[in-house]
Amino acid sequence: MMSKRHRVGRQQQGITLLGLLFWAIIIGFIALLTVRVLPTLNEFFTIQKAVNKVALEGGNTVPEIRAAFEKQRDIEYSIQSVTSKDLDITKENDRIVIRFAYSKEIELFAPVFLLIKYEGQSR
Repeated sequence: MMSKRHRVGRQQQGITLLGLLFWAIIIGFIALLTVRVLPTLNEFFTIQKAVNKVALEGGNTVPEIRAAFEKQRDIEYSIQSVTSKDLDITKENDRIVIRFAYSKEIELFAPVFLLIKYEGQSR
């Protein structure tokens, strides 16, 4: 049997209920952010891919490029934030450059929103 002196000197180890609750809230908030932000990132990368493809194969005039982007937009169902009218089409050093920019407002929980501003251009 352990003496009284040994039992008093031992301390319990582990996480407290408040510590567990704190980490559960932190992990839950990070999971909420991830679930809400990932679809917008997917849309951005899809738009970037479509813009790069159109810049290479879309045509030489602004109306041809806009029409080619609309065809890509019809194929890629996830593109909702940008239309062909939102594209800034220029020619730099005999190369077509297509720029786009848009904002996404994501509701985390009422009345808190997250505003993400995306912008990109063709390569």
